[in-house]
Amino acid sequence: MITILRTVAEVRSWRDGLPRDEKLGFVPTMGALHAGHMSLMALAREQAGTVIASIFVNPLQFGANEDLSKYPRPIEKDLALLEAAGVDAVFLPPVHELYPEDASTFVTEEAVSAPLCGAVRPGHFRGVTTVVLKLFNIVRPDIAVFGQKDAQQCLVIERMVRDLNLPVEIVRGPIVREADGLALSSRNIYLAPEDRQAAPAIFASLQAAQRAFENGERNAAKLAEIGRSSLAAEPRIAVQYWDVRHPQSLEAIETIGPEGAIFAVAAHLGNTRLIDNLVVG
Repeated sequence: MITILRTVAEVRSWRDGLPRDEKLGFVPTMGALHAGHMSLMALAREQAGTVIASIFVNPLQFGANEDLSKYPRPIEKDLALLEAAGVDAVFLPPVHELYPEDASTFVTEEAVSAPLCGAVRPGHFRGVTTVVLKLFNIVRPDIAVFGQKDAQQCLVIERMVRDLNLPVEIVRGPIVREADGLALSSRNIYLAPEDRQAAPAIFASLQAAQRAFENGERNAAKLAEIGRSSLAAEPRIAVQYWDVRHPQSLEAIETIGPEGAIFAVAAHLGNTRLIDNLVVG
C-alpha cells in the first residue's frame, strides 16, 4: 500500500525511518500521470531501493494567463498508477504547506533559464527552481528523476544542483512518445480531435532537421529553417519558437560542432501549448 504524506513534517518523519544504507529515488510531478511519468518511476526504481513521488500543481511556475485553474488533477487515478508502479510513498502537499502567505524567498537561475521557454514564460523557471529546491530539502533524495521532454527544465535543475552544491544526483528519463511521434504530455488531453491529428507534425519537424543533420548539414540557421518550414506545412500549428542551441548551455550557435546540439520547439494548437526537442550529435 502506498504511503500518502501531506505535510513537510510527515515526509521528514518518513524519510528519517528509512534504512541509512539504501538510496532514495524521487520523481517530482504535477500529476495527471501518463506512461511518460511511469517510465520515470521505473527508472527511479532501477536505481534506488525506495521511491517517493510528489504531486503538486505548482502555482509559482504558471503565468497570469496560463492554465493553472484548469490543469488536470485526477488524483485517484494518479494514486492508482503510482501504487501499480510500486512507488513507496507520495507527497501530496496543499499549497499553503509549501508556500506560507508571506513567503518572500525564491530561487533564480540566470543563464540556461533565459532563452526558449524562459524568454516566452517570464518567471516560469523561478517557480520551477524554487519548488524543486524546497522539495529536495524536504525529501532529501539521493537520486531525482526528470523527463527529457522538458529538456530546458533538466538543464536548469542540473545547474542549480551544481551551483548550490546539492547532494542529489539528477537522472534524465528519455522522451516517451505515442505511436505517431507525439511526445506524451499531461496537456495532450486538452487537444481537440483535429488538433490531436495535427500534433505529430511537431516531432516530424524535428525529424526533418535531424535528417538534414545526418546528411551533413551543420549550419544552425539552415537546420532551424528546415524545421520551421516543415512545421509551417501544418496550418493548425502556431510556432512559438523552433531553435537550434548548444545542448548544455543553450547558447545560440552558428555551426554545430562535436558537442552536438539540441533542436527545441514550442507551438500552440488552439489554446494548448506543446513542447518537444531532439538532441543530435
